[in-house]
Amino acid sequence: MSENSKLIQGRTGDWEIVMGLEIHAQVASKAKLFSGAAVGFGAGPNEQVSLVDAGFPGMLPTLNRFCVEQAVRTGLGLNARINTFSQFDRKNYFYPDLPTGYQISQLYHPIVGEGVVEVEAEDGSFFNVGIERLHLEQDAGKLIHDLSPTESYVDLNRSGTALMEIVSRPDLRSPEEAVAYVKKIRTILIYLGTCDGDMEKGNLRADVNVSVCRAGGYEQFKETGDFSHLGTRCEIKNVNSFRFISQAIQYEARRQIEILEDGGKIDQETRLYDPVSGETRSMRSKEEAMDYRYFPDPDLLPLEIEQAWIDEIKASLPELPDDKRKRLISQYGLSQYDAVVLISEQAKADYFEAAAKGRDAKLVANWVTNELSARLAADHLDFDQSPVPAAHVAELVALIEDGTISSKIAKEVFDHVWNGQGSPSEVVEKHGLKQVTDTGAIEAAIDAIIAANPDKAAAVAEKPQALGWFVGQVMKATGGKANPAAVNEILKARLGVD
Repeated sequence: MSENSKLIQGRTGDWEIVMGLEIHAQVASKAKLFSGAAVGFGAGPNEQVSLVDAGFPGMLPTLNRFCVEQAVRTGLGLNARINTFSQFDRKNYFYPDLPTGYQISQLYHPIVGEGVVEVEAEDGSFFNVGIERLHLEQDAGKLIHDLSPTESYVDLNRSGTALMEIVSRPDLRSPEEAVAYVKKIRTILIYLGTCDGDMEKGNLRADVNVSVCRAGGYEQFKETGDFSHLGTRCEIKNVNSFRFISQAIQYEARRQIEILEDGGKIDQETRLYDPVSGETRSMRSKEEAMDYRYFPDPDLLPLEIEQAWIDEIKASLPELPDDKRKRLISQYGLSQYDAVVLISEQAKADYFEAAAKGRDAKLVANWVTNELSARLAADHLDFDQSPVPAAHVAELVALIEDGTISSKIAKEVFDHVWNGQGSPSEVVEKHGLKQVTDTGAIEAAIDAIIAANPDKAAAVAEKPQALGWFVGQVMKATGGKANPAAVNEILKARLGVD
């Protein structure tokens, strides 16, 4: 994306958007961060709450080692520094779904330090987003306001659930870049197995910090590191879909520009996005760290991680999206575009590789990313739920490669395979869909059509593109089964076309 395309035109000149994101990812773990209570979706209210989560007096938190391991895995996957020394702090605030009156988080010494993520833009180019930190913290409970006209209900099932907060640098410059970045982080987390990325259940959500500045302000910030070149930021809390992230940014940027162009100033505040109205609205004035009175949690010792354990975790990492993309391009000769589409889901990339063994990889990629992906999406299925196994796509491509069926017939074969009528070979046999490669049969069909249309045949000499009409007639006469290459060759010979 060019710099110019990032400019927004206002009444009084051009503006730039600058954004940093805080992604809250629920750690994939069976137990909570500081208690043995279960983590899961769909339990009844307050069925997954320990005395620690409920804030009973005298209850002491015990750090879940597996959650720490998941945070380290994620940090390594983000090419970030793992801090061998980190510490938990108390973030003090009062809210009915926070029974202790504080959240255990990390401010001064996070478990993961600076990193960088390479993100693919919509136009196929790449840009880097700096990671400032990743810290572990516990989630709060949930308030439910719509069960009674006079009371609010408190469900503490989420209370104490482990979250990773991934904080980016202000490196994002457009709604499209912000969405691409969240998609990339989500893909990395799913590959690592550290978060399931389910945004509908709130397991991955983003706080979006949006500010606007005059054209050139961002460049000055990058040169000097001086935040005064950027505008005052507003934080949009808990946005849980890609579409809403994009819409919230667009609305908020316009809102800020209008205020500034009218001579007003932006108040630093926390806002909520309302998807029904498509607007952001003020929630509260933005607190600073000092407002939360952070201090080291006296019930938890500082966390010291041995380098040997970090190395062990690093050695166990799966192949990550960037490495897989580069390998698919070099190993299978795929285009950058096809590789990016395939690695967007781990199951999709695995499916492709299973189907591509010994086959035309480009042809397999086309079937996986187009026909099969469209069918799965229409039926709301994931790749690991595909009713068509990878071996069947490989077999279908093999039938195209050896000339048994044409690409056109292959779509009909795929329909039958999708509907459970057997493997591609069985379907071809059962429905008599083999391509006609017998030149004698093709010649007979061509001769009959030429004899019936002498005027059209004569016209081909002057207008060679009229040959297409004859090709269509031959395919019609053979039920679409004639080999198109053979049809063209014989027609050209019969009608004297070079």
